[in-house]
Amino acid sequence: MRPLLSFRGPLLACFLACTSALAADPLVLEGEVPGEGDFFSVPFEVPPGTVELEVRHEDLASENILDWGLEDPAGFRGYGGGNEEPAIVGEKAASRSYLAGPLPPGTWKVTVGKAKLRKTPARYRIEVHLRTVPRLAPQPERQPYHPADALSSQPRWYAGDFHVHSRESGDAKAPLDELAHYARGQGLDFVVLTEHNTTSTLDFLVDAQPRHPGLLLVPGVEYTTYSGHANAIGATRYVPPRVNEDITLAEAIDAFHRQGALFSINHPTYDVGDLCIGCAWQLTVPPGGVDAIEVANGGWEKLGRFFSEGALGYWDWLVAQGHHTAALGGSDDHRAGVDLDFTQSAIGNPTTLVYARELSVAALLEGIRNGRTVVKLQGPEDPMVDLSSSVAPTGDTVLAQSARLSARVTGARGHHVRFVHNGVRLPLVEVTSDDFVVERDITAPGHGEDRFRVEVWLNGHPRTVTSHLWIARTADMRGHPGPVPPLTEPGGCGCGSAPGWSAGVLALAVLALGRRRRLT
Repeated sequence: MRPLLSFRGPLLACFLACTSALAADPLVLEGEVPGEGDFFSVPFEVPPGTVELEVRHEDLASENILDWGLEDPAGFRGYGGGNEEPAIVGEKAASRSYLAGPLPPGTWKVTVGKAKLRKTPARYRIEVHLRTVPRLAPQPERQPYHPADALSSQPRWYAGDFHVHSRESGDAKAPLDELAHYARGQGLDFVVLTEHNTTSTLDFLVDAQPRHPGLLLVPGVEYTTYSGHANAIGATRYVPPRVNEDITLAEAIDAFHRQGALFSINHPTYDVGDLCIGCAWQLTVPPGGVDAIEVANGGWEKLGRFFSEGALGYWDWLVAQGHHTAALGGSDDHRAGVDLDFTQSAIGNPTTLVYARELSVAALLEGIRNGRTVVKLQGPEDPMVDLSSSVAPTGDTVLAQSARLSARVTGARGHHVRFVHNGVRLPLVEVTSDDFVVERDITAPGHGEDRFRVEVWLNGHPRTVTSHLWIARTADMRGHPGPVPPLTEPGGCGCGSAPGWSAGVLALAVLALGRRRRLT
């Protein structure tokens, strides 16, 4: 069985009290997992006067993994994914990954995802305990979310991590305060909380933010499907992950965009089987749908691997189709930098710099939309590149027949820098000073647009990567690739995320991790 992830503090005492005095006659719902689709629902009735309910669930076979969520008659009430512990929902409190609030009478649903089915026919068992007296202590720290005021009004580069999980994710452990203290200790200005398919962290951000005046807590969701993962940066409302069943990817992205959130593909070529179910991106990207891509994910990079060539290749393929997609990096930290296994990295590894007019959620999102990002593979102390143009860009695009690009490189003396033009790496230039500038004259193509980024190379590998600056003669050429050789779409092979890994190493990893799966 998957290890039980523990409750902490007062919630633990309440949970133990609950389990010793549960209602005598729970609803028992059991049956065979249906064969069609990746998801199914199990309905049950909640009578008037119910103030708390508890859902216990089992997948009944060590070979199988089911994911679990909950809906009330109005919709989403939480998603625990692979949480082993029961889901408890009350008027003033809830277990992690779930939302507190009134319990409307009527038909509720346990939503079930078929993460892995190896033993068939697969079966499930659910117990629902209905209570008229709550057992969980109230959680006054839950408050309606509203964006924090800007923590700084200075326009500058802000350092952060775009992929961090708190204990509200079923496969994570860290409380908000613990991960915030760690992130600030790493020199970061912000972190994006990316829980798996749940918005429950929002309830705690207003209470936590004043305790961390130097670190902006940015809302987000890791949109975790069985065909790929993506971060919705700035998301504040649930979007169902049942892609191609209840919703198309285009509809899901549009739902996030209507919230003002940005959609960023995570670890696109990270294919390591059951170690990370659904991690490799398998979905067709709709036109204009992807705002950013995770070109560096902490995880396996910890073993000394550098930027994933697979992720960089997929990024180049996307932008060659006309997507203006910014580069981001995320540690995928699940434990606030402590007790990490060999597949995990701590908050800030990698670090992403965003040039923003202030330190606020809205300003960071604006900076990403403008392509003003730089990814440092191993943290804030890695080399920095500030890419600029002699003609001020509109967003991420220089609208001119020609211009001069300047890349100011700091912290890379003795190493190398290069421009990358339309996905083609140009010759390396040695960095001979602590504050070094390399320039390139560029000309817009007769039709469409060209793109340029900069990479700093250390020891034969890229260590710092900028987003692109684009050049086009007119605004109507934006999004139309110029006359460059077409690129073949990379497959989700995992070869970029773990280059040189042998099947034997991956087999050892599977044995070490056992039945657990890392959602990331």
